[in-house]
Amino acid sequence: MKRRIVLALVLIPTLASSAAMAQDVIRLSTTTSTENSGLLKQVLPAFEAATGARVQVIAVGTGKALELAKNGDVDVALVHARTLEDKFVAEGWGVDRRDVMYNDFIVVGPEADPARIKGSKDVIDAFRRITAANVRFISRGDNSGTDVMEKAYWQQAGAKPQGSNYVSAGLGMGEVLNMAAEMRAYTLTDRATYGAYKARTGLAIVVEGDKRMYNPYGIIAVNPAKHPGVNYKGAQQLIEWITSPQGQRQITGFKPAGEQLFFPPAR
Repeated sequence: MKRRIVLALVLIPTLASSAAMAQDVIRLSTTTSTENSGLLKQVLPAFEAATGARVQVIAVGTGKALELAKNGDVDVALVHARTLEDKFVAEGWGVDRRDVMYNDFIVVGPEADPARIKGSKDVIDAFRRITAANVRFISRGDNSGTDVMEKAYWQQAGAKPQGSNYVSAGLGMGEVLNMAAEMRAYTLTDRATYGAYKARTGLAIVVEGDKRMYNPYGIIAVNPAKHPGVNYKGAQQLIEWITSPQGQRQITGFKPAGEQLFFPPAR
């Protein structure tokens, strides 16, 4: 009997410690752009140092990131597709969505620019010219925020490349940029990931500056009413911190090669 009591006394603090550790872990689904660009490597260590929490990151396309959140497989999502985000919240899967930052989309392609679109500030006209020039375009094809925006541009353009000239990769942004470089093709990308891959791909920015290429990011906690087991407290902690002056300073201070790639949202 004494041995059982001693064993119980040993196990109780161990189990309590394990539960506390589980609460200290925050599962974050996010986009490949925040991961590929290197932003999370700057922002999350500062959050962890300030709070003592630990963040586990799953970097996928926005559609998949929200699906993970819908299934309760993560506690919080950091994504960039406002229509999908609003739908996610409206259906009751997410709560307390907040603006975190923004950057912009750009069209990149080979230096030779066979479609002759370099310098354009009209993304829809550029997409029409890519189609007319019978050149190759690489699509994310993964229901990411970038993919959703690209599909909307083609719809507005009223045409898109056909056959082998349109490649739906089903891959992350970094991999698609590498494919575009290898195949001398055009693609739509967020500026941050392009900045991280520019040196290795040699792709050039050919279209930028269209207001329709605005790219906002939002953070959303998984609704604990839908999934009682999620770490809602941790999700709220990350949301509060990343939108605070301290968190926003980390975002604006991320300047690889001296270029700011993410900006705080307009207040």
